[in-house]
Amino acid sequence: MRICMVSDFFYPSIGGVEEHVYNLSQMLLALGHKVVVLTHAYGDCSGIRYVTNGLKVYYLPIKVCYNQCILPTAVCNVPMLRAVLLREQVDVVHGHSAFSALAHEALMVGALLGLKTVFTDHSLFGFADLSAALTNKLLEITLSMVNHAICVSHIGKENTVLRACVAKHRVSVIPNAVDTALFTPDPSQRPKNGVINIVVASRLVYRKGIDLLAGVIPRFKNTPNINFIIVGDGPKRDLLEEIREKTNMQDRVEILGAVEHAKVRDVLVRGHIFVNTSLTEAYCMAIVEAASCGLQVVSTSVGGIPEVLPNNLILLAEPDIEAIYGAILVAIDRHRSTCITTGIENSTRRPRPKVGNGAGAAVRLTGGAGNDAPGGKDSTGAIGGAAASTANQAEPVLCPHRCNELVETLYNWEDVAQRTVKVYDRVLRERAFTLSELIYSVYQCGAWFLAFLVVGHFTLRLMDRWRPRSRIEFAHEARRKP
Repeated sequence: MRICMVSDFFYPSIGGVEEHVYNLSQMLLALGHKVVVLTHAYGDCSGIRYVTNGLKVYYLPIKVCYNQCILPTAVCNVPMLRAVLLREQVDVVHGHSAFSALAHEALMVGALLGLKTVFTDHSLFGFADLSAALTNKLLEITLSMVNHAICVSHIGKENTVLRACVAKHRVSVIPNAVDTALFTPDPSQRPKNGVINIVVASRLVYRKGIDLLAGVIPRFKNTPNINFIIVGDGPKRDLLEEIREKTNMQDRVEILGAVEHAKVRDVLVRGHIFVNTSLTEAYCMAIVEAASCGLQVVSTSVGGIPEVLPNNLILLAEPDIEAIYGAILVAIDRHRSTCITTGIENSTRRPRPKVGNGAGAAVRLTGGAGNDAPGGKDSTGAIGGAAASTANQAEPVLCPHRCNELVETLYNWEDVAQRTVKVYDRVLRERAFTLSELIYSVYQCGAWFLAFLVVGHFTLRLMDRWRPRSRIEFAHEARRKP
């Protein structure tokens, strides 16, 4: 099978979509399929490049318009996309991310060429703001021409079905995965003097809840032996640096900025607790990587996050400063209790801080291991302030290596690749869309959207006249080492 992965987001850019495309491509290669990746040029990184295991990447000479995405034109890029798809004899065009204009264009060109198309949605979107409305309409048009869609969580599927008006039977759920052989624990890298490191790895943007994080950090100003390590960059970095200065926590809040993905594990193994404050998330690879490295995970209960990890690996809290702060205190108490039980904690154990402003403050936990603790929990799932630590003190913290083994059984790229291949096999058995069917599908989304399809169609017809398929030389098949 010949598969073409298409997205604006690929290496050298770093992110969840980039990781997904790369790892899925590598595993498909290992299963014996031919895979090429289509993306736009990144600075000097242009032309055809070969990466690990002979994965072929086309860095097309297309200008970036906004946020690493190209400007969709339905005309300018059609000749290049047609040439690559025909030259590589592609069977399935697989686009990634609703933000990627290149993926939308490639899926349209693939459908017009009679190829089978698959789309993976990696994000959740709302319905109220203008940007979400435009993205949702673009996704609706694209999915009307696509054979099948994939979402990374069940809540993501519900979101995609609603905003793109697509039938449920045309959408499958295949989660992300993590390379547990790369993200392995190393407790020896943790501090030995009773200090607890809290790690945050995220893009520093509003959607990732950095404002919540900025509200949580000052709560630990007077709590000794609690340090923060923050990985990531973005417009909200200035806010975190300002909070660090105002609270005089320069020696306790370490902001590393952007870190290469291959080096993220080196940061994670230094921590005891991982905190995710996202306001919306379809899956969240970061919490899976942290759990694979043996960290306790504290996360907001939003989007598809409650589906990702089992209760004994995660504490879920409402997206609220008090709730997140309380959940972190629970994780700290569990860690210290486990250390005392195993004799790891030193004799200079610090007293536990009170939750919130007093014993009556409520720690709002939803799901996760924290809610399974006996006592102190009301019918709504809230654990009362001072009772939070005693209620969760008996909760064991899993051995880091046991966490890694558990994540490996839940998420691995071989399973993801095999499930994706089943989707490919399914769409290959379907007949290709006729031009009239494509026109009708797009017309249902709005009559004026037909202009893009018609322009794309006539551009392809012109290219068939100017450079017939018979004159296109097929790509050389590089021999892979046995």
